[in-house]
Formats: sequence, C-alpha cells, structure tokens
Amino acid sequence: MDSTGIRGRSRVFVAMAVLYAVWGSVFLANRFSLESFPPFALNAVRFLSAGTVLYFYLRLKGEGRISLRGWLQSFLIGGLLFIGGAGLLCVGQQWVASGLSATLIATVPLWTVLFAGIWGKLPSKMEWAGLALGLGGVGLLNLEKGISGHPLGALAIIGAAVSWGLGSILNNRFNDLARPIAAATEMVAGGILLLAVSLILGEKILLPITLRAALGMVHLSFFASIIGFTIYRFLLRSVRPTLATSYALVNPVTATILGVLFAGESISSVSLSAMAVILAGVALVFRARSI
Repeated sequence: MDSTGIRGRSRVFVAMAVLYAVWGSVFLANRFSLESFPPFALNAVRFLSAGTVLYFYLRLKGEGRISLRGWLQSFLIGGLLFIGGAGLLCVGQQWVASGLSATLIATVPLWTVLFAGIWGKLPSKMEWAGLALGLGGVGLLNLEKGISGHPLGALAIIGAAVSWGLGSILNNRFNDLARPIAAATEMVAGGILLLAVSLILGEKILLPITLRAALGMVHLSFFASIIGFTIYRFLLRSVRPTLATSYALVNPVTATILGVLFAGESISSVSLSAMAVILAGVALVFRARSI
C-alpha cells in the first residue's frame, strides 16, 4: 500500500476513534441536560449554537455560501437527523435508561444499510456478519440489566434510529451538500425546525439551569455537534455506511465505561465478554471496508 493509502487509512481510524468517544458519551450528556432543558428545546439550543459557530468559522476561512437548493436540502436532512433523530432520542430518554437507549440506537447501522440498499449499496457478507456479531454483543451487554422501560419511549428511540439512518443515506444523494459548510447549514436548519417544534409544544426551560445540565450542553454543542457531526459527514462520504455508522454498536460499551467512571457502576464478566463480542463485530466491519 502506498503512502497515500496509509494516510487515508490512518485518517479513518482517528476519525472513528474520536466519533466513538464523543457520540458514545451523548447519552450521559443528554441525561444531564434534560435536568433543565426539555427535549426539543435542548436540541434547538445545541444545534443552532453549534451550527452558527461552525458556519461563521468556515466563512471566515474562505468557504463560499451554499446555494438556495443546498439550504432547502439542509432543511430536509436537518429535519430527519435532528428532529427525527436527536429530538426523538431525547424524547425517549425522558423515560428510558441510557443503557437501553444506547442499545436501541445500536440498530442505526441496520436501518442505514437497508436504506442504502435502495440505491444498490447493500453490505458485503463480511459486513453483515460484523453487524450481526455486534448486535449480538449489544444484546448480551444488556441481558443482565433487563430490557425494561416506557414502551412509548422505546418506540420513540427506535423511530430516532430509523430517521437517522434515512437522513444519513439521503445526505450523500445531494451534491450541494458535499461541501464542508453543509455540516453547518444542516445544523442551523435542523435547529430552526427544532425551535419551531419546541415553541409549538410550549416547552419551558427550567431555571436556574443546573451545573450538570450546563456542562452537558457544552459537550453536546461543541464536542458532539461541531466535532462529532463534522467527522460523521466526512465518514459518510469516505467509507461504506456500515463503517460510518459502526459507532452505534460501540455506544453501549462507551456508556458502560462512563457509568463506571461517573455513576459508580461496576463491570461484570458478562459485560466484559459482551464488549469483546461487540468489538469483534466492529473489527469485521473494518476488515470489509472500502475506502
């Protein structure tokens, strides 16, 4: 393999590692932020602030304006990813524990590759094997915890996974959204739609805002949105959908580790075994990737 190929492989590995970390911690950050922010207001603040900062930063660096068609496409993708995806996830997390939420969101790769199949990009046999192994590990990780929670909350999170998968695939179908600044316009458009939904529902931010809610919002806006979403769009256009969405399989692992570090939870032998199975599944997806 030449040096260009090695650099490309290294960029993908680094991008995946960062995405696994910042998006695996979203569930804990959501939980903290929900102490003061209702679901749609939470995401409106998150994506409007992140998108606006990123937009002006890129414009100052010399990025050109996006077309009117690009803005219209941004509203479509922003609605699917941030109202249907992030918004419904927060709705569900009002009743569903973070661990179970991460488990349900782990179906994102399946929905994504199924939608990709509409345009003839079904996974290879090795990718299917990796997905099956990873989902099996997710199930094992939560076996001892029990699958319980509010059924409507669980349904909302599954809906979030479906909406995120569809938005991820459609994102690649629009040439006007191929530029880096589209990451900002999609967040701004999604934030405007979220704000409208929040106002219609009459959501109220609980004052004073708790310290944990404020810290959670900082993480969601800067790390999970500006850094995480930019990396995710890069991966969607650089690797196959199974690899780009493999973060969802690792989320329960990250959530468990954060539970040990910040919530006093313990890791059992079953959990360790499940993590090994999940990582083996992700390794298969990496092995089968096409950069």
